[in-house]
Amino acid sequence: MNVNFLDTCGELAKEKGISPDVLFDAIEAALISAYRRNFGAVQNVRVALDRTTGVFQVFSRLKVVKAIEDARQEITLEEAQKIDSRYEVEDFVETEITPKDFGRIAAQTAKQVVVQRLKEAERGIIYDEYAAKEGDIVTGMIHRVERAEQKNVYLEIGKTEAVLMPSEQIPHELYKSGERLKCYLLEVKKTNKGPQILVSRTHPGLLKRLFELEVPEIHDGFVEIRSVSREAGARSKIAVYSRDGNIDPVGSCVGPKGSRVQNVVNELRGEKVDIVKWDEDPAVYIANALSPSKVVSVEVFPDEKASRVVVPDYQLSLAIGKEGQNARLAAKLTGWKIDIKSEAQL
Repeated sequence: MNVNFLDTCGELAKEKGISPDVLFDAIEAALISAYRRNFGAVQNVRVALDRTTGVFQVFSRLKVVKAIEDARQEITLEEAQKIDSRYEVEDFVETEITPKDFGRIAAQTAKQVVVQRLKEAERGIIYDEYAAKEGDIVTGMIHRVERAEQKNVYLEIGKTEAVLMPSEQIPHELYKSGERLKCYLLEVKKTNKGPQILVSRTHPGLLKRLFELEVPEIHDGFVEIRSVSREAGARSKIAVYSRDGNIDPVGSCVGPKGSRVQNVVNELRGEKVDIVKWDEDPAVYIANALSPSKVVSVEVFPDEKASRVVVPDYQLSLAIGKEGQNARLAAKLTGWKIDIKSEAQL
């Protein structure tokens, strides 16, 4: 094992954020295993690696005892003191037993350990980096789409890969290799093969983060997103609020000529987005949430967290929405049960 190899190990360890001592300790431990594996030794041994010169030595270690139970592991106090009178019980007597042909095996073993430890360090760095980004948006390039009916989509993000599972894919959305895609970072798992990064295109958090990117007033804290309800690929609603009376939270999110909300819709490939104003008065909030439908009146029942909404006759189907979608999203957005009636039904 030459000095250049040790210098390279030290530099790589620092680059990957590993303590050089940890790396060299791992090399010594691996050399012990290699010695036992190749020379059939069962005795207790120690490997000393000179971290300056690269010279290594193998020592047998015999424990000093009063009476021997295992001659391969122990030595009597009497025999030990013949070697050095200072030995006492529980000490270890070490004798160099470095095999002449151990150099090649040692070099191969050391390289394997270094490669393995660097891989582990790389995985650790990737895990820490992306675990800190859980709940944020990541942008990746699609590099592989499985051909199975229930297909995973794999994206390159930085030096690693993220998985978009079928359950997190927008219905009917097509994915092609080479496309760039924004996703919500759902979870980072530790596995034997390294960190597994799971992303989503359906999570409500994706919609929220996209608006944070598009709307400076949200990013700067002047406008808050209070709630999100989403049926991915079809329609979503967000409730926004501003403590500053001079700021229109809905207008801020819509943007000049609708540009900001349109950018979000484009990223979600046509998903419709309703932006409504949050209000501390549940009746007003529920009426807003049923947008674009007009509302005549809202009666709330706080004990049941339920409400009865009256809409004009010609607005009933709009208020309920296709297959109940508008009413369903409004209920999810507000957290209130909503019973919708037309004026004629009263």
